[in-house]
Amino acid sequence: MNNIHIPPVVKNLLIINVIFFAATFMFKDSQGGYLLVEKLSVFYFDSPFFKIWQPITYMFMHSPENFMHIFFNMFAVYMFGGVLESRWGAKRFLNFYLITGLGALGLQWAVQAFEVHQIVGTAIPGQTLYHLQNLTASQVETLSGIYNGPMLGASGAVFGLLVAFGMLYPNTELYIMFIPVPIKAKYIIPVYILFELTMGVAQVQGDSVAHYAHLGGALIGFILVKLWKDKDNNRFYTYYE
Repeated sequence: MNNIHIPPVVKNLLIINVIFFAATFMFKDSQGGYLLVEKLSVFYFDSPFFKIWQPITYMFMHSPENFMHIFFNMFAVYMFGGVLESRWGAKRFLNFYLITGLGALGLQWAVQAFEVHQIVGTAIPGQTLYHLQNLTASQVETLSGIYNGPMLGASGAVFGLLVAFGMLYPNTELYIMFIPVPIKAKYIIPVYILFELTMGVAQVQGDSVAHYAHLGGALIGFILVKLWKDKDNNRFYTYYE
């Protein structure tokens, strides 16, 4: 049997994410809370819990209460990241992964800043909801989620990988759970993006998924592929049918 080849950056991303996930269960506070979730996930930039390293470390953290969170993200990194790293090389692939992860956070923060502005009339540096008065219960709940709710996971970067794969291999057929027939990447990935946009706008009660982060990763991934395609004069980006 031939050995499965996993490109080096993808392999190391898988290892690092698994190490972070395992370490999450090893470090708990006196109340049983997960210390690494508080320290290494990313908080809103004006939150008292925000630390300068979090925009990077959050990409390697996953929910300790939902194993499928890390499983599906790492499966996508393995499936799509391996193809893209083999095509681009290690350096370009790693740059793409990190930049799309940061882009995901950027859009999420922009949406959150808009929500804060809608509630308090301005973004007040250094203020949290505890310093604000005359708010409704709904407004306090919204601000609490923004200031006190951490974001974690590789999903933003993964959406960048999905978009890049769809652009470079549009006619590759993919099998989706619960759908018995293969669907081409150029169809299923845009539908998935549209679903994320719909869920983000709808703001369904109890939905804790950072849909705008997913959209941010997808958007930056799209921009990078277009820019690199033009820069390289199609040398790296011959579209396959």
